[in-house]
Amino acid sequence: MLFNVIASGSKGNATIIKYKETVILIDMGISFSRLKEGLDEINIAFDDIDAALFTHDHADHIAGLRFIPTKKQYALENGIPGTFNVVELFKTFYIKDIKITPVATSHDATNPCGYILEGDNEKLVYITDTGYLPDITMSYCKDATYIILESNYDLGMLMRSGRPHDLIMRIHGDNGHLCNEDSALYCSQMVSNRTKEVILAHISEECNTPEVALDAYKRVFEYRGLDIEKYHVRVANQWVSLKGGSDED
Repeated sequence: MLFNVIASGSKGNATIIKYKETVILIDMGISFSRLKEGLDEINIAFDDIDAALFTHDHADHIAGLRFIPTKKQYALENGIPGTFNVVELFKTFYIKDIKITPVATSHDATNPCGYILEGDNEKLVYITDTGYLPDITMSYCKDATYIILESNYDLGMLMRSGRPHDLIMRIHGDNGHLCNEDSALYCSQMVSNRTKEVILAHISEECNTPEVALDAYKRVFEYRGLDIEKYHVRVANQWVSLKGGSDED
């Protein structure tokens, strides 16, 4: 399974996942030209995209929705107005070679979700924009091969950011985003001996840094008795693509 996190952050999100002959786009919150650049990086044409899965209706995830043919759009009911393909939480469906399961998240959007993508013996977890993860969602995320998980903010940096109190409480609340420590704690329960890569996603440009996020992960994994070096943990970027996985079937 090959993936390319083309953009990840509050200014736009889009990730391509390829397995065998199947190409999936998760979210389209960027320009068409940026998407094309990300596709070119892994030698995939726009017309090769079999389906676009949308997590929720915030602009940084759907700004480029108009570029995606309606028949290729997938989302929960009312998640994306006018979606051609309506999916259900925890109800598995297939797009060619990839098994897909929408999982519950908690965000101040209309019917948000994350996705589990599976092919043969590989599992990819994709979850951003959530204030916490329900136990039922965690049960689907365990023993993942690849994990792309939000690690949005550092609590201290958020509190010192000078942002309005209501905004701080929104981000820090159950319908907001995951801080570094909570993200690391959840991730530590998803990894296993078959985990190959962990990508920290949706990093705040004002209230986090890659270094701060990685340090929090190291501390939490050490506390949990895990060697973080085993899992190839990296940080996705708003402006530069991050490739991972393998194109070998």
